Amino acid sequence: MAFSFSLPCSMASIDLLTAQNVEIEYELASLQERFFAILIDLLIVFGGYYAILILLSIATEGRLFNGGGFLIAFFFYLLPIALFVLYQFGTEVWLAGQSYGKRAMSIKVVRLDGHLTRLSDHLIRAVFYLVDLTMSAGVIGALSILASPNRQRFGDHAAHTTVIRLQSKLRFDLGDIFKIESIEGYEPTFEEVKQLTESDMLLIKQTLSRYKSYPNPAHRQLIIELAARMKELLQVEVNQVGTDEDFLKLLIRDYIVLTR
Repeated sequence: MAFSFSLPCSMASIDLLTAQNVEIEYELASLQERFFAILIDLLIVFGGYYAILILLSIATEGRLFNGGGFLIAFFFYLLPIALFVLYQFGTEVWLAGQSYGKRAMSIKVVRLDGHLTRLSDHLIRAVFYLVDLTMSAGVIGALSILASPNRQRFGDHAAHTTVIRLQSKLRFDLGDIFKIESIEGYEPTFEEVKQLTESDMLLIKQTLSRYKSYPNPAHRQLIIELAARMKELLQVEVNQVGTDEDFLKLLIRDYIVLTR
């Protein structure tokens, strides 16, 4: 089952499957966020690069760079590019889809199919920086991101990845859930709701909030599909609960009572 949410603003988004086979919408990282992430990464890499040059120059008393054209090309062109590619590959593997620049900007690399990223994905993305960044001062990568519905540079296209925000601008937390209705003296109806996660509850809350703000047929269909999926997942039969919207609100209240 697929759920497709319409954002009330121009922010681009992508749907990825959870472990429960429910699609959750994530906001795609903007070109500006990705630019600043790369800028931070470049500062880190070139800081390390210049430190290496200084140490080598001191160790060889300045004779290291007197070896002719090849050494000049290696140290001043090939080495910084190689360091950047290795840095991107190593940090994205080590930090599970983030470089230090991406971590600072709260964005992350994910696969389009919702599976965990693999070593080969990060290697492809790192190598393609030679095209997306180095060969064109970032122009090719920027144009690719702007032209792609999933905001993918060529490296993302090749690796079947994209970059998402970790902190949504439409973010909710469990404190928002309490605003739906008071739960004082409330007796849970569905004990099975304990199988669900906080992410599942936030998905339900977001869907209800969007339907309340934009009660159009598309969002109404989302309510119906999400309620049907929850009934199937929890293996419950609903009698005299009311509408699908009432059922979803009931799940949220049950979850709060049973897990707090």
